[in-house]
Amino acid sequence: MAAVHTRREGPVLIVTIDRPEAKNAIDAAGAALINAAMDELDNDTSLFLGVITGAGGAFSAGADLKAASRGGPAARADRGPFGLCETPPGKPLIAAVEGVAFGGGFEICLACDLVVAVEDAQFALPEVKHNLVALGGGAIRLPRRLPYHVAMEMALTGAAISARELQAYGLVNRLAAPGSALAEALSLARELLRNGPTALAATARIMRASAAAQEESLWRTQRELAALALTATDRAEALQAFAERRPPRWTGH
Repeated sequence: MAAVHTRREGPVLIVTIDRPEAKNAIDAAGAALINAAMDELDNDTSLFLGVITGAGGAFSAGADLKAASRGGPAARADRGPFGLCETPPGKPLIAAVEGVAFGGGFEICLACDLVVAVEDAQFALPEVKHNLVALGGGAIRLPRRLPYHVAMEMALTGAAISARELQAYGLVNRLAAPGSALAEALSLARELLRNGPTALAATARIMRASAAAQEESLWRTQRELAALALTATDRAEALQAFAERRPPRWTGH
C-alpha cells in the first residue's frame, strides 16, 4: 500500500498518511505523494477543500530520520518540505490530528488553514534534539500562531504540548473525542461547504497572503541560517545516535 493515499467524499479530498509502523514518518516518496495530492486538490474543479490526516492513531512523527541516517533524500517536493509546507494548496485545508504531530507533522498542521485534534493529541518541534532545524516552516509560522515566548519555548526545548493547551492559544480550532478527529474535521468541512466554493478559496488565499507577509524572504533567511546547523559535525552525530538508539555526544561543531 502507498505511504499516502487519497479518497473523495463529495467535493472533499481526504489525504491519509499511511505508515503506521513508523508513526507516519514522511520520507521523500511520501512527500512526493502529498505534493501530488495537493496538486490534485488545486487542479480538480470538482474539489472544494481538503482534509489531511494520519492512519493508525498518529498524524505524523515528521521526517523519517532513519531514512535520513542512511543518506536518503530529503522529504521535500515541488511544494517544499513534506510536499506542501512552502506552497500549500489554494483551497482550504483542514488537519485532522490523532496521536502525535511532531516535527514535519506539526509543520503540516501549521501550513493548514484549520486544525481539528483529539484532546490528548501531542504537538512538538523536536528537531533541536537531533541538532536539526525545523525547515518545514515551523520556525517561521509558530511565532505567528502562538505568543512569542510560548513559541520560543516549544522550538528551543523540543517539548510537546497538548491539543487542549493549543486550543487555548487558538492554534487548534476544535477538539474531538479519541478516534474521531477525521469525523469532526469532515463535520467542519460540511459547515464550510454551505458557502460558495470560489469564495472559500478566495477568502482563504487572501487571509493566507495577509498572514504570510514577508514569509518569502523568511524562507530565504531560514535556508541561510539553517545551513550552519545542517552542515555541522553534530548533525551527523545526531542522526547516527538516533539510528543507534543512544544519546548524542555533542561537540558544538
